Amino acid sequence: MTEAKLESAAALPFALAGNAKFTLRSVKTGTRYTYKVRRAEEKEGQTHPRWFVSLLTGSDNDADFTYMGMIDEGLTFRLTKSSKLAATSTPVAAFDWFFKRLAAKRVTPDGVEVWHAGRCGRCGRTLTVPESIEQGFGPECAGRVA
Repeated sequence: MTEAKLESAAALPFALAGNAKFTLRSVKTGTRYTYKVRRAEEKEGQTHPRWFVSLLTGSDNDADFTYMGMIDEGLTFRLTKSSKLAATSTPVAAFDWFFKRLAAKRVTPDGVEVWHAGRCGRCGRTLTVPESIEQGFGPECAGRVA
């Protein structure tokens, strides 16, 4: 698997592409958490997209994710009644801090690196072309992501 650091301006489009898995790494402490952000199916009458956010909590990088909360209109992350982690837990607080700054400024906050695992943020396919790995999207999906 090829890991790649996302450029600062690419982090928000990647995170909201629909099927993103990425790791946040603190430059200062080296602490890292891996998250999955999946776009929810739109319901009738819904005017804004929503995304479900989960945290990798086990050793299986594909299946061991625990639901944390959602991103809703206005690009606001929040816990829901189904959230399995408390707002005060370090991984939740880290994601909340990161995403508030990312959504506000559209660039990765200073002191944080965003890494993806070599899979397209939209469709999840393995990326093999260097330019696609750098962007986080395959050529077909890159044209479909806003």
